[in-house]
Amino acid sequence: MPLNKQFLLDNRPQGEATAGNFKLVVAQTPPLQDGQVLVRHHYLSLDPYMRGRMNDAKSYAAPQPLGQVMQGGTAGEVVESRSPRYQPGDMVVGMGGWQEYSVVSVEQPGTLRKVDTSSVPLSHYLGAVGMPGVTAWYGLVRIIEPKAGETMVVSAAAGAVGSAFGALAKARGCRAVGIAGGAEKCRYAVQELGFDACIDYKEHTDAPSLSRALKAACPDGIDGYFENVGGMALDAVMLRLNAFARIALCGMIAGYDGKPVPMTYPQLLLTNRVKLQGFIVSEHMEDWPQALAELGALVACGKLRPRESIAQGIESAPQAFLGLLKGRNFGKQLVKLT
Repeated sequence: MPLNKQFLLDNRPQGEATAGNFKLVVAQTPPLQDGQVLVRHHYLSLDPYMRGRMNDAKSYAAPQPLGQVMQGGTAGEVVESRSPRYQPGDMVVGMGGWQEYSVVSVEQPGTLRKVDTSSVPLSHYLGAVGMPGVTAWYGLVRIIEPKAGETMVVSAAAGAVGSAFGALAKARGCRAVGIAGGAEKCRYAVQELGFDACIDYKEHTDAPSLSRALKAACPDGIDGYFENVGGMALDAVMLRLNAFARIALCGMIAGYDGKPVPMTYPQLLLTNRVKLQGFIVSEHMEDWPQALAELGALVACGKLRPRESIAQGIESAPQAFLGLLKGRNFGKQLVKLT
């Protein structure tokens, strides 16, 4: 069995996360038992939710345990199997964590899933055709419930979730408007993802300024908003919401370092009879097959062209993760391990 490089959570952040919170170790991979497979990871997914789990605080998921492999999505290849359900060479996705190999007991539901890489690249199963894509689908379809002709807005529009949201909204006949950081990301959203407009939040110093830009991009107001960020972005959108608007609250990256994220205009929730619903996509597994089928079709036909930021080698994972939290990634952040 191969030696396995792993990143453990060594200590919890005090304020901002740092590379010193992680520890790289080399471990011997244990021999397989009946019903287990050995997966060599090709890609490791880095996602903003991981920052919240580094804290020892009450949340929707248990904290990441200290001294254990950092948890996270992986895509790779079965290299050895003691299960009739999997053969060497099968391409799979799972939650293998920040390590080069994982031993998976495949009889446990939801631990591993075979994927078809003939029309969708393996890496996309960690992004557009994986958890981020399904997150966008659920927030749009189940919470916002868009109607053709309505205006949909998403923050972090050039990221893995935001890019899928735009494609899904356009497929339903909606106007899609993004908020992203930097001119290049905004150009990508409009020219490659098909957004009708994208606003560079870095050009604005406060919510009223950003809201004025949203007014120009959304002349008929905002009917649906998918929130990944919080803070100034949410305040700006609140000023442009139509009556009976719907907000799918997915993430609040503005507060992932433990700072409060105040809301400036909560009274507008009542004034406009707004529905605001937070959600965790892993609690809605019954919707994943339908969502993945639509997302895979959008990628295969070129209507969703996801972009990826790929760091090389497991040693790069901590710095790539810290960059993700600062918005330095362009599209889905991955670590390539092979």
